[in-house]
Amino acid sequence: MALVLPYGDHAPRLGRDVFLAPNATLVGDVELGDEASVWFGAVLRGDIGPIRIGPRTNVQDLACLHLTDGVSKTTIGADVTIGHGAILHGCTVEDGCLIGMGSIVLDNAVIGAGSVIAAGALVPPRMVIPPRSMVKGSPAKVVREVTDEEAQLGLAGAVHYVVNAQRYRGICGG
Repeated sequence: MALVLPYGDHAPRLGRDVFLAPNATLVGDVELGDEASVWFGAVLRGDIGPIRIGPRTNVQDLACLHLTDGVSKTTIGADVTIGHGAILHGCTVEDGCLIGMGSIVLDNAVIGAGSVIAAGALVPPRMVIPPRSMVKGSPAKVVREVTDEEAQLGLAGAVHYVVNAQRYRGICGG
């Protein structure tokens, strides 16, 4: 069973049909929308401020979400895919984004709707990414606009994780 811990006056709140992997960790002021999923080894630590995850968003294996006290909060929209090992720290990710494996998005950065952050990219503090941007590199740079095909693939990935989470709920019971 996942580790779901209250912290201070806050306890994680889960929407309907959420999947939590048995070794996922949620602490404090964390809210998951309907059909969201948090996969193996992922940590969402809302001990010093809020973390909000929209419906149908998936937080993949070993991802880490946190924030800086008094400086930022972490807000993730609907239908977002957060890749394996990504770090999201006090940022805003709008609907329909793909955050690539091993990428890092830092305090008060804003990722516009439908954007793709490539694997291994580093989005520095306060960077604002326009909607439907393809972003690569360290430090991150917008390299072009996301194509319609890429946008559809990103949303299909989010749907895939909703379906896969249903299967895992049958296996893991969570």
